[in-house]
Amino acid sequence: MRHWRPDPLPGVTRLASALLLGTAALLATVPASAAQPASAGTPALNYRLHCMGCHLDDGSGMPQRGIPSMKGVLGHFLRLPQGRALIVQVPGVMNTPLNDRQVAQLMNWMLGQWAGDSLPPGTPPYSEAEVRQLRSHRPSDVARTRGDVVQQLRQMGYVIE
Repeated sequence: MRHWRPDPLPGVTRLASALLLGTAALLATVPASAAQPASAGTPALNYRLHCMGCHLDDGSGMPQRGIPSMKGVLGHFLRLPQGRALIVQVPGVMNTPLNDRQVAQLMNWMLGQWAGDSLPPGTPPYSEAEVRQLRSHRPSDVARTRGDVVQQLRQMGYVIE
């Protein structure tokens, strides 16, 4: 005589049900920290995961490959509204899987790491709302936009390589 057992997932085949329950049991053994997406980390971790490949671990970039250094100059870009926008509108930031809050935290962390004396006194930090607004627009030519910003900064007396 067979004993009746209720089907744990009505409408799903027994094989599919067994696979789903087995997967759920396996996932239950994964520590919560491992189940978190990597982008849920600190700004420093997010920099390592999403920016360091081009800008290197120290923010020096690869100028010979068109990736400018941020060291000692990043803050100068915040002297101009279009420069402040550009930092958030570069391709790596526009295409990152990070959300606007995480991008704001990352930008503020980067400024603390590499702007140094170039950061204008009293500069407000990036906010989630500002990042959302800035990321809603994409420059058609980032290199040209950067060149225009750098030229304006040089005319203002700031040294940008």
